[in-house]
Amino acid sequence: MDLLAAARTGFATVDVDPHLREQALTYLQQWLTQPEFAEYRPQLHWLIETQQWSLLVDSFYQVLPFGTGGRRGPVGIGPNRMNLWTVGASVQGHCEYLRQRFPDVQPIKVVLAYDVRRFEDRRRLYNPQLPNPVLHLSSKDFCHYAAGVYAANGIEAYLLPPDSPRYLATPELSFTIRYLHAHGGLNMTASHNPPDDNGSKFYNELGAQPVPPDDQIMSEYVDQVRVIRHVPFAEAIRQGKVHFLDDGPHRAYIMLCRKQSLLPPPRLDELRVVFTPLHGCGAFCAGEVLESQGFRLIPVPEQMTPDGQFPHVTRTPNPEVPEALDRAEAVAREHQADLVIATDPDADRLGGLASTRPEGGPPFHFLTGQEIAALLTHFKLAQLAQQDALPAAPIVITTLVTTGLITRIAQHFGAQVINDLLVGFKYHADVLAQLESRGQYGDVRGTVQDFIIATEESHGVLVTPEIRDKDSAGAALLLAEAALYQKRRHATLPEYLQQLYRQFGYFRNTLHNISLGGIEGKRQMQQMLDALRRSPPSRMADWQLVGFEDLLDEHGRLGPYKGDTDRAARNFLIFQLRNPQEWSAKICLRPSGTEPKAKAYFEVSTPPPPPQMTDQDWQTWQQQANQAIQVLADTFLQQALATIGLTPTHSH
Repeated sequence: MDLLAAARTGFATVDVDPHLREQALTYLQQWLTQPEFAEYRPQLHWLIETQQWSLLVDSFYQVLPFGTGGRRGPVGIGPNRMNLWTVGASVQGHCEYLRQRFPDVQPIKVVLAYDVRRFEDRRRLYNPQLPNPVLHLSSKDFCHYAAGVYAANGIEAYLLPPDSPRYLATPELSFTIRYLHAHGGLNMTASHNPPDDNGSKFYNELGAQPVPPDDQIMSEYVDQVRVIRHVPFAEAIRQGKVHFLDDGPHRAYIMLCRKQSLLPPPRLDELRVVFTPLHGCGAFCAGEVLESQGFRLIPVPEQMTPDGQFPHVTRTPNPEVPEALDRAEAVAREHQADLVIATDPDADRLGGLASTRPEGGPPFHFLTGQEIAALLTHFKLAQLAQQDALPAAPIVITTLVTTGLITRIAQHFGAQVINDLLVGFKYHADVLAQLESRGQYGDVRGTVQDFIIATEESHGVLVTPEIRDKDSAGAALLLAEAALYQKRRHATLPEYLQQLYRQFGYFRNTLHNISLGGIEGKRQMQQMLDALRRSPPSRMADWQLVGFEDLLDEHGRLGPYKGDTDRAARNFLIFQLRNPQEWSAKICLRPSGTEPKAKAYFEVSTPPPPPQMTDQDWQTWQQQANQAIQVLADTFLQQALATIGLTPTHSH
């Protein structure tokens, strides 16, 4: 049987662009004939013989895109999957990039980290009776393979010993790169993606993910890779190209996070905090920092073990999702806790629940990323002001899709605020890099010593410029201390949030995902954005459009593109609206960088309410804003999907 001929006939039944079918056949032929892919062939033969055409086309129609600083996607067989070949090509490209960036440096050093993942083919896509080189591949395995690629290219890698029970969380990787004066880093993690996914994120010498044009340059080096140089991990160790990390950087990282403390430590059992790493590595950073600072944590027992299958997590190991905290809430009810803190698998994000009663216990309020960002920004600024420790020119950093409440809070304290960043913490890190090197970012002047806090809506917080990625440990300490401060005043975090709304105005934020799956969905998504770009709707329900910005516009505030990666990140539309009550609304629409969907961010905000407003009127005011954002979201989603002939199926 001619396997390629069978595939050609089978691929013709898959409803995709003919060009993509041809590309899939070209790559499939390479994997069926070239010696480096020999071990994948038993599974490939079986997939063709059992006519798995859709899976094969999707696995082979492209090389998994090297996106914002790396690759992420399902582990599997083919160039559009995470496997040793796609990771090896990424690392080889990174080696070429590092040699170009540091031409006179010997040795070039990188720090490697990995999360808890291990591929077990949960989707049952492959034949379990046949050899499968991707089955059981862990993030650690990928990392050890990467170390062999770096070694073969003369680059020295620093990572945890193979028998270490610890994991290096994303923020600790960022810190360790800076601590060791390394030239870059690699993190093998898919964050909170499904268990069968994995990813590779690359870092620069500042401990940050590269921004345009550097990410574009690195992407081009990766695309040009034709040969992957590699030596086995044991040989890389023997050559002295692999170095195992001792506890020094870890101790320094924990101490750095503890230094961010703003309050005297709690007395025994003064604040009851439930903690869960959701089977990830948060216990080695956020958990350790909280305990070192005197918080006695109540664990969620079944979620404490690092386990990339996330066996005891509902839906997804993502603290942005309330269902993921169901077991933590049960423990919090049992112990009448004041606060729940959860970290995601690579421990860069955190989420939680806060008791609505000063004495602790249920009912609990789920803390959104927007609420955490606002609470921590105000708490840190207020504490520093109270202690007369605010820098002369304090700087607060946030994104276009994070609550505007942060801007009002920052301005109240006389802080400079950068609130127009694109999505991705690498842009926060770039602000810090520019303050460090130039003493300014746009109109904002200052140094990293003036930095107060950086936040994003998706539960990311950074509290020290010594780290250049979001950090659940520093954020967890700040959140626990904010709850402790309220507890000492016989109050709660939800009450604190209400105080902020009363003082600065009520802000309601929601996120709606527009899922358009597969190859066809990607094309429809672009058609939808282009239609809205050409003709933005002038009215949405009783909201009037008062401003529109297309970040792809090279004549706009972002200027000419810095490359393809910059262009992709700027595929972003902003609608500013006003209603008859003179309330403001903002809608931001962008394609997701990691998933087949568009993200629509909605915000409705009111002016600060009059001081004499009654509690009853205040509740009515908030309800009206909550209803207004729902109507606005429904109207916009209908108008957006109508541009491609679809109607909404509600997804949040």
